[in-house]
Amino acid sequence: MPELPDVVVYIEALEARIAGARLERVRLANPFLLRSVDPPLSASTGRRVSGLRRLGKRIVIGLEGDLFLVLHLMIAGRLHWKPAGAKLGGKIGLAAFDFSSGTLVLTEAGTKRRAALYLVGGEAALREHDPGGLEVLDADLGAFRAALASENHTLKRALTDPGIFSGIGNAYSDEILHRARLSPVKQSRQLSAEEVERLFAATRATLLDWCERLRSEAGGDFPEGVTAFREGMAVHGRYGKPCPVCGSPVQRIVFADNETNYCAGCQTGGRLLADRALSRLLRQDWPRTLEEMEERRQAGRRGASARNTSANEGAGPSL
Repeated sequence: MPELPDVVVYIEALEARIAGARLERVRLANPFLLRSVDPPLSASTGRRVSGLRRLGKRIVIGLEGDLFLVLHLMIAGRLHWKPAGAKLGGKIGLAAFDFSSGTLVLTEAGTKRRAALYLVGGEAALREHDPGGLEVLDADLGAFRAALASENHTLKRALTDPGIFSGIGNAYSDEILHRARLSPVKQSRQLSAEEVERLFAATRATLLDWCERLRSEAGGDFPEGVTAFREGMAVHGRYGKPCPVCGSPVQRIVFADNETNYCAGCQTGGRLLADRALSRLLRQDWPRTLEEMEERRQAGRRGASARNTSANEGAGPSL
């Protein structure tokens, strides 16, 4: 899912292309994309773009007359800038927004249609789409501490809860926690003052660093390579690969459709976190540390080697 850095760079690219432009029409390939009926989508036609902003992970395109197009890309929604009148782009094309300066195409990969489009009138109606989480890049340490302590969750859950923190999802929460050297399953109300300060600094630094990286990567062009798995990430999407800090293999916790990546060496004092997809089966056999895991791997390799040797010795001559 595009998160804060991705959405920020999307909005900057859109500002350069559609600020002040006129929205001439909206073409819907999939009517289920539109989740609002009042005002009707036709009310947006002919209005100029008055501004753009971000609400959490949502992109807001302001139009003359106090109207707002709200785009929620969800997991697989992506934006593409095309010449005026461009086609929608096959089965994955959901909508095209024809501006006087060019066409913005919304696509969504896969078979599930989760991306959403709303047209709302007025600031009060727009606020209903704001999840309410703290904007960390605009906040001080005190506000961050208060948001973190508002509910007692694991740090992974707290960072990705849009009602607590704005715009942070699965990918960047992994990177933030690795940078802060904190376990993803530590409870938010159990952090020391020093750990809260460390997490605050890591959150800001990670988000700012990735905003700058993505800007540089786009190089003034429209960002087309939006993905949750990026070269240069420390742990997210790098299961089994060496941690860039300590060299330990990156670990993961898998539950339902969610995956958490972390480094046991940097974040949990070498302790492995039980993967719910496996720990129910392994119970007490699930390794608790990197060392124990490595010992079991070596024992397994020795066992396999011994079995192969025994089989070869018992076999007759080949023909």
